[in-house]
Amino acid sequence: MTHRIVVIGAGYAGLPAVKRLARQLRHEQVTVTLVSAFADFVERPRLHQLAVGQPIAHTPLVDYLDRSNVLLLVASVTGIDPAARLLHTTDPSGRRHTVGYDTLVYALGSNIELSTVPGVAEHCIGLTGVAAALDLRARLTRLARHGGSVAVAGGGLTGIETVAEIAESYPGVRTKLVTRGVAGGWLSAQARGYLADVFARLDVTVVEHATVEHAEAGRWVLAGHRSVPFDIGVWAGGFTVPTLARESGLTVHDDGRAVVDETFASVSHPDIFVIGDAAAVAGPWGEQLAMGCRTGGFTGLPASNAIVAKLTGRPPKPFRYRYIHECISLGRRHGLVQFMDANGFPVDRILTGRKAILYKNATLNGAKLLFRHPGPVIPRRRRPLSHELTVRPVLAAVDPPVR
Repeated sequence: MTHRIVVIGAGYAGLPAVKRLARQLRHEQVTVTLVSAFADFVERPRLHQLAVGQPIAHTPLVDYLDRSNVLLLVASVTGIDPAARLLHTTDPSGRRHTVGYDTLVYALGSNIELSTVPGVAEHCIGLTGVAAALDLRARLTRLARHGGSVAVAGGGLTGIETVAEIAESYPGVRTKLVTRGVAGGWLSAQARGYLADVFARLDVTVVEHATVEHAEAGRWVLAGHRSVPFDIGVWAGGFTVPTLARESGLTVHDDGRAVVDETFASVSHPDIFVIGDAAAVAGPWGEQLAMGCRTGGFTGLPASNAIVAKLTGRPPKPFRYRYIHECISLGRRHGLVQFMDANGFPVDRILTGRKAILYKNATLNGAKLLFRHPGPVIPRRRRPLSHELTVRPVLAAVDPPVR
C-alpha cells in the first residue's frame, strides 16, 4: 500500500508544496496528487493588468509538474469527509470523483468578498479571477469610447493597484478611490506621500474616511447620507476564505481561516495541513498572518518539510517567518515598495518609480521560478516512510489524472 498525499489548491502555497513533497519522498511508497479547479496558473497580483488589456501569462499546471511524479486532477472540491479521508470533487465536464487521502494539504487560498456589503454582487464587479478581469476589460473598453467614471471601493493593495492601472490606461475616464480610512494607511508617512503624489499625477480622486453602506445601480451609498456615483463600480473591500474548512468540521476562526499549529497541522484534524491564506498560523505577528502571496507563498515549503519529517519519523521544525516588504504597482510607470520590520510594521525605507516596478516583477517572477525548482537545493536520496506509520487501505480511487 502506498501513502496517499493530496494537495488541494494550486496557488502560491500549493504549487511549491506539492512539488517539494514529491521530491523528498520515495515514489514507490507515496503518491502525491494535486487537485485544482483550474488547469492553468494565473498570477492573481496581475489581474488588474489583465483588466486593462495587458497580456499576462497563463501557464498550464502540467508544465510546472513536468517530471515531478505529481498526478493532476482538474476538478473543484465540493466536500471533505475527514472521518473517511475522502474528497468529493466535480470536474469541468460535471463528472464527480471521489479521492481518498491519508495526508491532506488544504491550500484553497482566499478571494475578494462580494457578499458582505448589500448590493455589491448585483451592481459591481470584483477581480475574483480571470473571467471577472476580462468582464471588467470589456466594460472599460465600452466606457472609454464616450467617457465616464469608475469608482473603486477599498483602500488596500487591490483597490490601490486597480484604480491606478485604470487611471493610467484610460486617461479619459474619471477615476475615484473610496476608502473607509486613509488610502495606504498602513504605510509609512513617506510612502503615503508618494502614493498621494502619484494619484494626483494620474488624476485619481480619493474619497477617504468613507464607509460604503450599500451599492445601488450607478452609485456607492456612504454613511452620513453621502454617495459616490459611477458608471462602473469595482469592489476591493476585503478578502474571504472558502467555507469548505468550516463545513468539513475543522476548527476555524470567526473569519473561516483554519486554526493550525506551528507545523500547519489542523488543531482538530492532525492529518490535514492547511497552508496559505486559508491558514490561521499564530506567531509574534499575532493570531494569523496577513493575507496575500507575500505571506501565503512562504508557507508551502516549510509545511511540506514538516509533513515529510512526520511521515519519516523525525521531529518537524516549527514555522518561522518575518515580513520583508510590500510591493505595490501604480500603473506601468510608477511603483512603490514599502520595506517592513519582522512583524509587519513599515520602516522608513521605500523604493519608488520604475525601480519599484522592476523589484515587484522580480519578486513575482521569483515565485514562479520556485514553482519549477522548489528544492531542496542540494540533491539527496528520497526518504523512506517511518516503520511506525500505519498506511490505511485505499477507500476510493482517483479517476486517471493527467500526468
